[in-house]
Amino acid sequence: MKILLLEDDTVLADILVDYLQEDYEVSHTYSMKKALVLSEEQSFDLYIFDINVPDGDGISLLKELRSFNDETPTIFITAFHDTKYLKSAFESGANDFIKKPFDLEELGQRIDNIKRHFGLNSLIKLTSEITFDTQIHLLRNGEVTSTLRAKESGCLQYLYKNRHRVVSDDEMLQNMWEYDEMPTGDAIRTIVKELRKALGKEHIINVRGEGYRFE
Repeated sequence: MKILLLEDDTVLADILVDYLQEDYEVSHTYSMKKALVLSEEQSFDLYIFDINVPDGDGISLLKELRSFNDETPTIFITAFHDTKYLKSAFESGANDFIKKPFDLEELGQRIDNIKRHFGLNSLIKLTSEITFDTQIHLLRNGEVTSTLRAKESGCLQYLYKNRHRVVSDDEMLQNMWEYDEMPTGDAIRTIVKELRKALGKEHIINVRGEGYRFE
């Protein structure tokens, strides 16, 4: 699982990076602008944003990301204890909020809760009959086992993570490929076709003119 950490307190940042890197891949920055660039260049599974940073604030950053249909789950960390910041954080699209000072174990529990809610654990139960191991790209549908290609695995993870809405071809292309490697929409259609063979057509719905939705 990949985490983007935005935290300008150097001491706390070092502590958090050391802690998180025991289990996750972590990219850290002190800058809101750099965080925005990183979010455009890479696909992350979780954002952990400080509210107050020197060149802006995490709430404004998340609002901008959400305006681009970036639904990556987000935890805010802050020294503010005023409830207006709590309200602003959730209105911007935050999924959780933790106040400084906090125990690392508490942060770990909040991350685990996000993972359960958004299906970010390695082994995901897609349906009562279908399980998907994101680490080894292994899909089990009843008695049938399939090993997915990397892009097929990435596409399935993205559709499942965003299963509450329709995802367009363009959105998947932008989130799964580097800009200079981006193929045409035919690549997505080919991947979806292969996934339907393994999953069953009923689990990836084609919404005409809009994109795909996992069910």
